[in-house]
Amino acid sequence: MMRTLRHFSLWMLLAGTLLAWQSAMARELPDFTELVEEAAPGVVNISTTRMVESRNPFQGFGNEEIPEIFRHFFGDRFPMPPGQTPGRPQERQSLGSGFIISDDGYIMTNAHVVDGADEILVRLNDRRELAAEVVGSDERTDVAVLKVDAGDLPTLRLGDSDDLKVGEWVAAIGSPFGFDHSVTAGIVSAIDRTLPRDAYVPFIQTDVAINPGNSGGPLFNLDGEVVGINSQIFTRSGGFMGLSFAIPINVAMDVADQLRSDGEVRRGWLGVMIQPVSRDLAESFGMDEPRGALIADIDPEGPAAEGGLQAGDVILAVDGARVHDSSTLPRLIGRTAPGSDVELELMRDGKRQTLELTLGDWPDSGSAAAGESRDSQQARLGISVVELDATERERLGIEGGVRIAEVDPSGAAAAAGLQPGDILVSIDHQAVTSASQLVSLVSELPADRAVPVRLYRDGRSLFVALRLAGD
Repeated sequence: MMRTLRHFSLWMLLAGTLLAWQSAMARELPDFTELVEEAAPGVVNISTTRMVESRNPFQGFGNEEIPEIFRHFFGDRFPMPPGQTPGRPQERQSLGSGFIISDDGYIMTNAHVVDGADEILVRLNDRRELAAEVVGSDERTDVAVLKVDAGDLPTLRLGDSDDLKVGEWVAAIGSPFGFDHSVTAGIVSAIDRTLPRDAYVPFIQTDVAINPGNSGGPLFNLDGEVVGINSQIFTRSGGFMGLSFAIPINVAMDVADQLRSDGEVRRGWLGVMIQPVSRDLAESFGMDEPRGALIADIDPEGPAAEGGLQAGDVILAVDGARVHDSSTLPRLIGRTAPGSDVELELMRDGKRQTLELTLGDWPDSGSAAAGESRDSQQARLGISVVELDATERERLGIEGGVRIAEVDPSGAAAAAGLQPGDILVSIDHQAVTSASQLVSLVSELPADRAVPVRLYRDGRSLFVALRLAGD
Protein backbone atom coordinates (compact mmCIF):
# COMPACT_ATOMS: atom_id res chain seq x y z
CA MET A 1 0.00 0.00 0.00
CA MET A 2 2.76 2.46 0.92
CA ARG A 3 4.60 1.56 -2.27
CA THR A 4 1.50 2.27 -4.33
CA LEU A 5 1.08 5.65 -2.63
CA ARG A 6 4.72 6.51 -3.34
CA HIS A 7 4.24 5.66 -7.00
CA PHE A 8 1.05 7.73 -7.11
CA SER A 9 2.79 10.71 -5.48
CA LEU A 10 5.67 10.47 -7.93
CA TRP A 11 3.24 10.34 -10.85
CA MET A 12 1.38 13.40 -9.55
CA LEU A 13 4.66 15.27 -9.16
CA LEU A 14 5.66 14.48 -12.72
CA ALA A 15 2.23 15.44 -14.02
CA GLY A 16 2.36 18.70 -12.13
CA THR A 17 5.81 19.46 -13.52
CA LEU A 18 4.62 18.69 -17.05
CA LEU A 19 1.58 20.94 -16.68
CA ALA A 20 3.74 23.76 -15.33
CA TRP A 21 6.12 23.37 -18.29
CA GLN A 22 3.24 23.39 -20.79
CA SER A 23 1.77 26.47 -19.11
CA ALA A 24 5.12 28.25 -19.29
CA MET A 25 5.50 27.32 -22.95
CA ALA A 26 1.98 28.58 -23.71
CA ARG A 27 2.83 31.88 -22.10
CA GLU A 28 5.88 32.17 -24.37
CA LEU A 29 3.86 31.67 -27.58
CA PRO A 30 2.31 34.82 -29.07
CA ASP A 31 -1.40 35.57 -28.72
CA PHE A 32 -2.77 37.16 -31.90
CA THR A 33 -6.32 37.81 -30.67
CA GLU A 34 -5.82 41.50 -29.85
CA LEU A 35 -3.88 42.06 -33.06
CA VAL A 36 -6.69 40.57 -35.15
CA GLU A 37 -9.44 42.47 -33.33
CA GLU A 38 -7.60 45.75 -33.89
CA ALA A 39 -6.42 45.16 -37.46
CA ALA A 40 -9.25 43.20 -39.11
CA PRO A 41 -11.45 46.26 -39.88
CA GLY A 42 -8.66 47.73 -42.02
CA VAL A 43 -8.26 44.62 -44.21
CA VAL A 44 -10.43 44.35 -47.34
CA ASN A 45 -11.41 41.74 -49.90
CA ILE A 46 -10.87 42.73 -53.54
CA SER A 47 -12.77 41.12 -56.40
CA THR A 48 -12.14 42.02 -60.03
CA THR A 49 -13.96 41.41 -63.28
CA ARG A 50 -12.34 41.39 -66.69
CA MET A 51 -13.97 40.88 -70.06
CA VAL A 52 -11.93 38.82 -72.52
CA GLU A 53 -12.77 37.91 -76.08
CA SER A 54 -13.44 34.26 -76.79
CA ARG A 55 -11.31 32.71 -79.47
CA ASN A 56 -11.00 29.37 -81.10
CA PRO A 57 -8.33 27.24 -79.37
CA PHE A 58 -6.89 26.45 -82.83
CA GLN A 59 -6.48 30.14 -83.64
CA GLY A 60 -2.87 30.95 -84.45
CA PHE A 61 -2.07 27.50 -85.88
CA GLY A 62 -1.41 26.93 -89.55
CA ASN A 63 -3.21 23.98 -91.15
CA GLU A 64 0.06 22.06 -91.39
CA GLU A 65 0.52 22.36 -87.62
CA ILE A 66 -2.87 20.89 -86.63
CA PRO A 67 -2.94 17.12 -86.06
CA GLU A 68 -4.20 15.16 -89.08
CA ILE A 69 -6.99 13.51 -87.05
CA PHE A 70 -8.63 16.91 -86.41
CA ARG A 71 -8.40 17.97 -90.04
CA HIS A 72 -9.83 14.60 -91.06
CA PHE A 73 -13.05 15.25 -89.10
CA PHE A 74 -13.35 19.03 -89.34
CA GLY A 75 -11.42 19.98 -92.48
CA ASP A 76 -10.25 23.57 -92.18
CA ARG A 77 -13.20 24.69 -89.99
CA PHE A 78 -12.77 23.95 -86.32
CA PRO A 79 -15.62 24.35 -83.81
CA MET A 80 -15.51 26.55 -80.69
CA PRO A 81 -15.80 24.83 -77.31
CA PRO A 82 -19.42 24.30 -76.13
CA GLY A 83 -21.08 27.45 -74.81
CA GLN A 84 -18.67 29.86 -76.48
CA THR A 85 -19.18 32.05 -79.52
CA PRO A 86 -16.23 33.55 -81.42
CA GLY A 87 -15.81 37.22 -80.62
CA ARG A 88 -18.33 37.24 -77.74
CA PRO A 89 -16.73 38.65 -74.56
CA GLN A 90 -16.41 36.25 -71.64
CA GLU A 91 -16.35 37.40 -68.03
CA ARG A 92 -13.41 36.42 -65.86
CA GLN A 93 -13.31 37.04 -62.13
CA SER A 94 -10.50 36.90 -59.61
CA LEU A 95 -10.02 37.55 -55.91
CA GLY A 96 -7.37 39.20 -53.81
CA SER A 97 -6.82 41.18 -50.63
CA GLY A 98 -5.80 44.69 -49.65
CA PHE A 99 -5.67 47.10 -46.73
CA ILE A 100 -6.67 50.69 -46.06
CA ILE A 101 -3.80 53.16 -45.72
CA SER A 102 -5.80 56.39 -45.28
CA ASP A 103 -9.24 57.11 -43.86
CA ASP A 104 -10.30 58.97 -47.02
CA GLY A 105 -10.35 55.77 -49.08
CA TYR A 106 -6.86 54.90 -50.33
CA ILE A 107 -6.18 51.15 -50.39
CA MET A 108 -2.97 49.23 -51.10
CA THR A 109 -2.80 45.88 -52.86
CA ASN A 110 -0.71 43.99 -55.42
CA ALA A 111 -0.53 45.24 -58.99
CA HIS A 112 -1.22 41.75 -60.31
CA VAL A 113 -4.48 41.59 -58.33
CA VAL A 114 -6.02 44.44 -60.37
CA ASP A 115 -4.07 44.08 -63.61
CA GLY A 116 -6.39 44.38 -66.62
CA ALA A 117 -9.52 44.63 -64.47
CA ASP A 118 -12.59 46.33 -65.97
CA GLU A 119 -14.37 46.47 -62.61
CA ILE A 120 -12.96 46.40 -59.09
CA LEU A 121 -15.14 45.81 -56.04
CA VAL A 122 -13.83 46.28 -52.50
CA ARG A 123 -15.66 44.57 -49.63
CA LEU A 124 -15.00 46.00 -46.18
CA ASN A 125 -15.03 44.19 -42.87
CA ASP A 126 -18.50 45.60 -42.14
CA ARG A 127 -19.77 44.01 -45.40
CA ARG A 128 -20.05 47.26 -47.32
CA GLU A 129 -19.16 46.87 -50.99
CA LEU A 130 -17.58 49.84 -52.77
CA ALA A 131 -16.46 50.34 -56.35
CA ALA A 132 -12.75 51.18 -56.61
CA GLU A 133 -10.56 52.88 -59.17
CA VAL A 134 -6.86 52.32 -59.77
CA VAL A 135 -4.87 55.42 -58.78
CA GLY A 136 -1.70 53.83 -60.10
CA SER A 137 0.18 50.55 -60.24
CA ASP A 138 3.81 49.56 -60.57
CA GLU A 139 4.51 46.19 -62.15
CA ARG A 140 8.15 46.08 -61.12
CA THR A 141 7.39 46.12 -57.40
CA ASP A 142 3.89 44.61 -57.78
CA VAL A 143 2.29 47.48 -55.84
CA ALA A 144 -1.01 49.18 -56.68
CA VAL A 145 -3.02 51.94 -55.00
CA LEU A 146 -6.81 52.00 -55.23
CA LYS A 147 -9.34 54.66 -54.25
CA VAL A 148 -12.92 54.20 -53.00
CA ASP A 149 -15.44 56.98 -52.46
CA ALA A 150 -15.80 56.80 -48.69
CA GLY A 151 -14.59 58.57 -45.58
CA ASP A 152 -13.74 57.88 -41.96
CA LEU A 153 -12.47 54.40 -42.83
CA PRO A 154 -10.45 52.25 -40.39
CA THR A 155 -6.74 52.31 -41.23
CA LEU A 156 -3.81 50.09 -40.32
CA ARG A 157 -0.66 51.23 -38.55
CA LEU A 158 2.48 50.95 -40.64
CA GLY A 159 5.73 49.62 -39.18
CA ASP A 160 9.36 49.75 -40.24
CA SER A 161 10.27 46.71 -42.33
CA ASP A 162 13.98 47.51 -41.91
CA ASP A 163 13.63 46.49 -38.24
CA LEU A 164 12.48 42.94 -39.04
CA LYS A 165 14.68 40.11 -37.85
CA VAL A 166 14.85 36.48 -38.93
CA GLY A 167 12.90 34.30 -36.49
CA GLU A 168 10.45 37.05 -35.55
CA TRP A 169 6.76 36.16 -35.33
CA VAL A 170 4.48 37.60 -38.04
CA ALA A 171 0.82 37.16 -39.03
CA ALA A 172 -1.23 37.62 -42.18
CA ILE A 173 -4.88 38.47 -42.74
CA GLY A 174 -6.43 37.95 -46.17
CA SER A 175 -8.96 36.10 -48.29
CA PRO A 176 -7.41 32.82 -49.47
CA PHE A 177 -9.72 31.15 -51.99
CA GLY A 178 -12.33 33.79 -51.07
CA PHE A 179 -12.49 32.95 -47.35
CA ASP A 180 -12.58 36.51 -46.03
CA HIS A 181 -10.41 37.62 -43.09
CA SER A 182 -8.56 34.35 -42.63
CA VAL A 183 -5.68 34.66 -40.17
CA THR A 184 -2.42 32.72 -40.45
CA ALA A 185 0.85 33.08 -38.54
CA GLY A 186 4.48 32.04 -38.69
CA ILE A 187 7.98 33.45 -38.51
CA VAL A 188 10.29 35.46 -40.73
CA SER A 189 12.39 32.83 -42.53
CA ALA A 190 14.75 35.24 -44.31
CA ILE A 191 15.04 38.89 -45.28
CA ASP A 192 16.41 40.69 -48.33
CA ARG A 193 15.54 37.72 -50.52
CA THR A 194 15.93 38.06 -54.30
CA LEU A 195 13.50 36.34 -56.66
CA PRO A 196 13.88 35.85 -60.43
CA ARG A 197 12.67 38.85 -62.46
CA ASP A 198 12.07 40.89 -59.29
CA ALA A 199 15.37 42.72 -58.96
CA TYR A 200 13.86 45.79 -57.28
CA VAL A 201 12.24 44.09 -54.27
CA PRO A 202 14.20 42.73 -51.27
CA PHE A 203 11.49 40.24 -50.31
CA ILE A 204 10.63 39.11 -46.79
CA GLN A 205 10.44 35.31 -46.75
CA THR A 206 8.11 33.73 -44.19
CA ASP A 207 6.50 30.39 -43.45
CA VAL A 208 3.09 32.03 -42.99
CA ALA A 209 0.43 30.05 -44.86
CA ILE A 210 -0.39 32.11 -47.98
CA ASN A 211 -2.64 30.91 -50.79
CA PRO A 212 -4.31 32.39 -53.90
CA GLY A 213 -6.51 35.22 -52.65
CA ASN A 214 -4.03 36.33 -49.98
CA SER A 215 -2.19 38.45 -52.54
CA GLY A 216 -2.18 42.12 -51.59
CA GLY A 217 -3.03 41.49 -47.95
CA PRO A 218 -0.99 42.80 -45.00
CA LEU A 219 1.78 41.06 -43.07
CA PHE A 220 1.88 42.17 -39.41
CA ASN A 221 4.49 42.16 -36.68
CA LEU A 222 3.48 41.41 -33.09
CA ASP A 223 2.82 45.10 -32.46
CA GLY A 224 0.00 44.98 -35.03
CA GLU A 225 1.95 47.08 -37.52
CA VAL A 226 2.01 46.31 -41.24
CA VAL A 227 5.54 45.32 -42.23
CA GLY A 228 4.85 43.83 -45.65
CA ILE A 229 2.41 43.03 -48.45
CA ASN A 230 1.93 39.34 -49.15
CA SER A 231 2.77 38.88 -52.80
CA GLN A 232 4.08 35.49 -53.90
CA ILE A 233 4.49 31.87 -52.90
CA PHE A 234 6.81 29.15 -54.11
CA THR A 235 4.73 26.11 -54.95
CA ARG A 236 4.80 22.93 -56.98
CA SER A 237 1.15 22.15 -56.28
CA GLY A 238 -0.55 25.55 -56.64
CA GLY A 239 -1.01 25.84 -52.88
CA PHE A 240 1.07 26.70 -49.82
CA MET A 241 4.35 24.82 -49.34
CA GLY A 242 6.00 26.83 -46.56
CA LEU A 243 7.69 29.49 -48.72
CA SER A 244 5.86 32.82 -48.81
CA PHE A 245 7.20 36.20 -49.89
CA ALA A 246 6.12 39.70 -48.91
CA ILE A 247 7.07 43.13 -50.23
CA PRO A 248 8.63 45.20 -47.41
CA ILE A 249 6.28 48.01 -46.41
CA ASN A 250 9.09 50.59 -46.67
CA VAL A 251 9.52 49.71 -50.35
CA ALA A 252 5.77 49.60 -50.94
CA MET A 253 5.07 52.96 -49.31
CA ASP A 254 7.80 54.68 -51.33
CA VAL A 255 6.06 53.40 -54.46
CA ALA A 256 2.58 54.24 -53.14
CA ASP A 257 3.56 57.81 -52.32
CA GLN A 258 4.79 58.32 -55.89
CA LEU A 259 1.66 56.74 -57.35
CA ARG A 260 -0.60 58.96 -55.26
CA SER A 261 1.29 62.15 -56.08
CA ASP A 262 2.36 61.55 -59.69
CA GLY A 263 0.45 58.48 -60.89
CA GLU A 264 3.71 56.80 -61.86
CA VAL A 265 7.01 55.65 -60.39
CA ARG A 266 10.36 57.03 -61.50
CA ARG A 267 13.60 55.16 -60.82
CA GLY A 268 17.24 55.81 -61.23
CA TRP A 269 18.94 54.12 -64.17
CA LEU A 270 22.59 53.23 -64.68
CA GLY A 271 22.49 51.54 -68.09
CA VAL A 272 24.66 48.48 -67.46
CA MET A 273 24.54 44.72 -67.88
CA ILE A 274 25.79 43.08 -64.68
CA GLN A 275 26.70 39.61 -63.48
CA PRO A 276 27.64 37.99 -60.15
CA VAL A 277 31.24 37.89 -58.94
CA SER A 278 32.35 34.30 -58.45
CA ARG A 279 35.21 33.32 -56.15
CA ASP A 280 37.53 32.78 -59.11
CA LEU A 281 36.58 36.15 -60.62
CA ALA A 282 37.15 37.85 -57.27
CA GLU A 283 40.64 36.36 -57.10
CA SER A 284 41.39 37.46 -60.66
CA PHE A 285 40.32 41.03 -59.81
CA GLY A 286 42.49 41.12 -56.69
CA MET A 287 39.53 41.06 -54.28
CA ASP A 288 39.54 39.45 -50.84
CA GLU A 289 36.03 38.05 -51.16
CA PRO A 290 33.43 37.47 -53.90
CA ARG A 291 31.01 40.39 -53.60
CA GLY A 292 29.74 43.34 -55.59
CA ALA A 293 28.31 43.59 -59.10
CA LEU A 294 30.54 43.01 -62.12
CA ILE A 295 29.78 45.21 -65.13
CA ALA A 296 29.69 42.92 -68.15
CA ASP A 297 28.56 45.52 -70.68
CA ILE A 298 27.51 49.17 -70.85
CA ASP A 299 24.81 50.98 -72.81
CA PRO A 300 26.87 53.44 -74.88
CA GLU A 301 24.15 56.07 -74.48
CA GLY A 302 23.45 55.48 -70.79
CA PRO A 303 24.54 57.32 -67.63
CA ALA A 304 27.24 54.73 -66.84
CA ALA A 305 29.08 55.36 -70.12
CA GLU A 306 28.76 59.12 -69.72
CA GLY A 307 29.99 58.92 -66.13
CA GLY A 308 33.11 56.91 -66.95
CA LEU A 309 32.22 53.36 -65.87
CA GLN A 310 33.86 50.57 -67.83
CA ALA A 311 33.15 46.93 -68.56
CA GLY A 312 35.12 44.92 -66.00
CA ASP A 313 34.52 47.37 -63.15
CA VAL A 314 33.15 45.77 -59.97
CA ILE A 315 30.79 48.08 -58.08
CA LEU A 316 31.26 47.58 -54.33
CA ALA A 317 29.11 50.35 -52.84
CA VAL A 318 26.58 53.04 -53.80
CA ASP A 319 26.65 56.19 -51.63
CA GLY A 320 28.25 54.13 -48.88
CA ALA A 321 25.68 51.30 -49.04
CA ARG A 322 27.47 48.00 -49.52
CA VAL A 323 26.68 46.01 -52.67
CA HIS A 324 26.62 42.47 -51.27
CA ASP A 325 26.01 40.81 -54.63
CA SER A 326 24.81 41.65 -58.12
CA SER A 327 21.13 41.58 -57.08
CA THR A 328 21.73 44.42 -54.60
CA LEU A 329 22.80 46.98 -57.21
CA PRO A 330 19.46 47.36 -59.07
CA ARG A 331 17.70 48.00 -55.75
CA LEU A 332 20.13 50.69 -54.66
CA ILE A 333 20.05 52.42 -58.03
CA GLY A 334 16.32 51.96 -58.57
CA ARG A 335 15.31 53.57 -55.28
CA THR A 336 17.41 56.68 -56.05
CA ALA A 337 15.65 59.52 -57.86
CA PRO A 338 16.64 60.13 -61.50
CA GLY A 339 18.97 63.09 -61.83
CA SER A 340 20.62 62.37 -58.48
CA ASP A 341 24.39 62.33 -58.16
CA VAL A 342 25.71 59.09 -56.65
CA GLU A 343 29.15 58.05 -55.49
CA LEU A 344 30.22 54.59 -56.56
CA GLU A 345 33.00 52.66 -54.88
CA LEU A 346 34.49 50.19 -57.34
CA MET A 347 37.37 47.90 -58.10
CA ARG A 348 39.23 48.60 -61.35
CA ASP A 349 42.51 47.03 -62.44
CA GLY A 350 43.04 45.65 -58.93
CA LYS A 351 42.65 49.03 -57.24
CA ARG A 352 39.79 50.59 -55.31
CA GLN A 353 38.55 53.96 -56.45
CA THR A 354 35.47 56.16 -56.32
CA LEU A 355 33.51 57.63 -59.16
CA GLU A 356 30.66 60.14 -59.16
CA LEU A 357 27.97 60.18 -61.84
CA THR A 358 24.41 61.35 -62.42
CA LEU A 359 21.68 58.72 -62.72
CA GLY A 360 19.32 58.71 -65.66
CA ASP A 361 15.59 58.00 -65.76
CA TRP A 362 14.61 54.35 -66.10
CA PRO A 363 13.39 53.66 -69.67
CA ASP A 364 9.68 53.02 -70.19
CA SER A 365 8.50 49.68 -68.88
CA GLY A 366 7.60 48.35 -72.34
CA SER A 367 11.09 48.50 -73.83
CA ALA A 368 12.80 47.52 -70.61
CA ALA A 369 10.64 44.47 -70.06
CA ALA A 370 11.16 43.31 -73.63
CA GLY A 371 14.91 43.35 -73.19
CA GLU A 372 15.49 46.29 -75.56
CA SER A 373 17.29 48.22 -72.82
CA ARG A 374 20.65 46.79 -71.82
CA ASP A 375 19.97 46.67 -68.08
CA SER A 376 19.96 43.54 -65.94
CA GLN A 377 16.18 43.37 -65.63
CA GLN A 378 14.53 40.43 -67.40
CA ALA A 379 11.00 40.07 -68.75
CA ARG A 380 8.32 38.13 -66.93
CA LEU A 381 9.26 35.06 -68.96
CA GLY A 382 12.90 35.36 -67.94
CA ILE A 383 14.20 36.22 -71.41
CA SER A 384 15.56 39.14 -73.39
CA VAL A 385 14.81 39.34 -77.10
CA VAL A 386 15.89 41.18 -80.24
CA GLU A 387 14.00 41.99 -83.42
CA LEU A 388 14.45 39.93 -86.59
CA ASP A 389 15.52 41.69 -89.75
CA ALA A 390 13.65 41.35 -93.03
CA THR A 391 16.19 38.89 -94.45
CA GLU A 392 15.75 36.43 -91.55
CA ARG A 393 11.98 36.62 -91.72
CA GLU A 394 12.01 36.01 -95.47
CA ARG A 395 14.36 33.07 -95.08
CA LEU A 396 12.10 31.48 -92.46
CA GLY A 397 8.90 32.38 -94.26
CA ILE A 398 7.36 34.20 -91.29
CA GLU A 399 5.91 37.69 -90.95
CA GLY A 400 6.83 38.33 -87.32
CA GLY A 401 8.81 36.62 -84.57
CA VAL A 402 11.65 37.69 -82.28
CA ARG A 403 14.97 36.05 -81.51
CA ILE A 404 15.73 35.06 -77.90
CA ALA A 405 19.04 36.64 -76.92
CA GLU A 406 19.30 35.56 -73.28
CA VAL A 407 17.49 33.15 -70.98
CA ASP A 408 17.37 33.50 -67.19
CA PRO A 409 18.31 29.98 -65.96
CA SER A 410 15.91 30.33 -63.02
CA GLY A 411 12.98 31.68 -65.04
CA ALA A 412 9.85 30.16 -66.55
CA ALA A 413 11.31 30.16 -70.07
CA ALA A 414 14.31 28.06 -69.03
CA ALA A 415 12.01 25.60 -67.27
CA ALA A 416 10.03 25.25 -70.51
CA GLY A 417 13.20 24.54 -72.50
CA LEU A 418 13.58 27.83 -74.38
CA GLN A 419 17.15 28.54 -75.48
CA PRO A 420 19.17 31.53 -76.72
CA GLY A 421 18.86 31.65 -80.51
CA ASP A 422 15.32 30.29 -80.58
CA ILE A 423 12.90 32.35 -82.65
CA LEU A 424 9.65 32.94 -80.79
CA VAL A 425 6.77 32.86 -83.28
CA SER A 426 3.61 32.59 -81.18
CA ILE A 427 2.59 32.36 -77.55
CA ASP A 428 -0.77 31.08 -76.28
CA HIS A 429 -1.99 30.93 -79.92
CA GLN A 430 -1.16 34.61 -80.51
CA ALA A 431 1.38 35.55 -83.18
CA VAL A 432 4.43 37.45 -81.92
CA THR A 433 5.08 40.38 -84.24
CA SER A 434 7.64 42.47 -82.31
CA ALA A 435 9.49 42.79 -79.01
CA SER A 436 7.14 45.48 -77.74
CA GLN A 437 4.05 43.46 -78.69
CA LEU A 438 5.51 40.46 -76.83
CA VAL A 439 5.37 42.49 -73.61
CA SER A 440 1.63 42.97 -74.07
CA LEU A 441 1.08 39.27 -74.74
CA VAL A 442 3.10 38.20 -71.72
CA SER A 443 1.18 40.53 -69.41
CA GLU A 444 -2.03 38.68 -70.35
CA LEU A 445 -0.68 35.17 -69.77
CA PRO A 446 -2.45 33.19 -67.03
CA ALA A 447 -0.56 31.89 -64.01
CA ASP A 448 -0.34 28.20 -63.08
CA ARG A 449 -1.68 27.04 -66.47
CA ALA A 450 0.42 25.71 -69.31
CA VAL A 451 0.23 27.65 -72.59
CA PRO A 452 1.70 26.61 -75.95
CA VAL A 453 4.70 28.43 -77.36
CA ARG A 454 5.74 27.94 -80.98
CA LEU A 455 9.45 28.22 -81.83
CA TYR A 456 11.83 27.92 -84.75
CA ARG A 457 15.02 26.11 -83.77
CA ASP A 458 17.67 24.93 -86.20
CA GLY A 459 15.27 25.50 -89.09
CA ARG A 460 12.51 23.37 -87.56
CA SER A 461 9.20 24.40 -86.01
CA LEU A 462 8.33 22.99 -82.61
CA PHE A 463 6.02 23.65 -79.68
CA VAL A 464 6.84 23.74 -75.97
CA ALA A 465 4.54 24.17 -72.98
CA LEU A 466 5.17 27.21 -70.81
CA ARG A 467 3.84 27.59 -67.27
CA LEU A 468 4.17 30.84 -65.29
CA ALA A 469 4.26 30.71 -61.50
CA GLY A 470 1.19 31.89 -59.55
CA ASP A 471 0.77 34.05 -56.42
